Amino acid sequence: MNAAVAVLAALLSAMSFGVGSVVQQQAAREAPARESLRLRLLLDLARRPKWLAGMGLTISSYVLLGLALAFGPLILVQPLAATDLVFALPLLAWRRSMPLTHREAIGIACTAGGVAMFLTVLPVPAETAVPEVADWLPVLVAIGGAVALLVPIGVRNRGRTRTAMYAISAALLFALLDSLTKSAAGRFRADGVGAFSHWEPYSLILIGVLGLILSQSSYQAGSLAISLPIIDTLEPIGAVAIGVALFGDQLASSTWAVTVQALGAAIAVAGIVFLDSSPLARA
Repeated sequence: MNAAVAVLAALLSAMSFGVGSVVQQQAAREAPARESLRLRLLLDLARRPKWLAGMGLTISSYVLLGLALAFGPLILVQPLAATDLVFALPLLAWRRSMPLTHREAIGIACTAGGVAMFLTVLPVPAETAVPEVADWLPVLVAIGGAVALLVPIGVRNRGRTRTAMYAISAALLFALLDSLTKSAAGRFRADGVGAFSHWEPYSLILIGVLGLILSQSSYQAGSLAISLPIIDTLEPIGAVAIGVALFGDQLASSTWAVTVQALGAAIAVAGIVFLDSSPLARA
């Protein structure tokens, strides 16, 4: 375990994902509504240079996230990976010659400060074994059941409700994807190419495609100010919860430390909402 590599890779992953999500949403909004929740949506978007550029950044983000998870626990990596717009918005502001507002500056400060508070009192992580299939079953059933319940609600509704249902489903699948990436990374570090004899590398493809379809459908259905805050907050929360349940990650143990972590998490979530509702993210 190498915390320095994990932190640097997670921060670079956050920057790539933030910019990539904004670019992808701009392209997804131009796709026909009838393609929502269909593989055809991805095929249509794949013909759009803007979306491909965003997808390239998203893939880079995922590779960097995998590197971070190979060297650090979910409970360390995921809060850092959730700081995507802390890096993306200043870059977007510079590119578009738009100044950062006080609201955006507060959002950046809250997100960075809240994550720092959360991690400051984090116990030193220990090496843990890769979970077996039986350990994963309750998580797979819970997330699969939630997605199966939420997506039909989105289909029956329009506007904000549809956007939110698709975004929540995407966030849950991305949390599962992050956790499976951690598991797969552990397999590769231990077994090398022998990791392909396990189920995790193949599950990444299925969960990744489903999560991508749902996230693009949420971008297509409505404003990024609705979908991105949901994905940015629920994904790390879900991944951290899975990390605690399956990988033995530990939250703070003392009362004061738990209070600091809870306060830091709340401040970070508020900061993420500020940043994701910025006109820069929707422009």
